[in-house]
Order: sequence, then structure tokens, then C-alpha cells
Amino acid sequence: MALKAFGTNLTTSLTVLAAWTPQTAIADIASIATNIKDDLNVAHPIVPGAFAAGRLVVPNRGFLLLQPGDYVAYDSTGWPYLVSAAAKAAVWTIAP
Repeated sequence: MALKAFGTNLTTSLTVLAAWTPQTAIADIASIATNIKDDLNVAHPIVPGAFAAGRLVVPNRGFLLLQPGDYVAYDSTGWPYLVSAAAKAAVWTIAP
């Protein structure tokens, strides 16, 4: 198996919460949380508690702990993405 490049079709295809910190507004966290969906359920329901208190749940796989400055996003299917502050600075851009 060989490694290959991977990316999105459009640079604005993800909805992102930029630079998370413990002081991030609850409304901003809720906006992301209400869009994370269960990928194994054909109805794709929202996953309760998917994003709260610095913890991002990856449906049916586990959870990730956030560090200040991390970026949390979701795509059109409701799949969550976590990008570290360092990785964002190196290769990602965010449209206004």
C-alpha cells in the first residue's frame, strides 16, 4: 500500500470553529455539536454530546481531547475533523 495525497474538493467545504479555547462561546460549540452525525446509522442522527468541554467525539470510534488553538470542523455529511493549531498554520486556509 502506498501513501497518497488527500484533500477536499473545495477549500471551503468544511464548516470550522477556529482556534478553540476553554473560553469558546457555548453557542459556537453547540453549533458544531448539532451537526456531527452518526455515520453508521442510515438515518444519520445527530450524536448527543459530540462536542463539549474540550472533547470531540468521533462517532463509533472514540474521542479526542482538544488543546487550545485547535480547529474543529465538520463536512456536509456531519463527519468531524480536528486540526491542530500547528497543522492549520502550516497547510490549511480559512475563508472569511
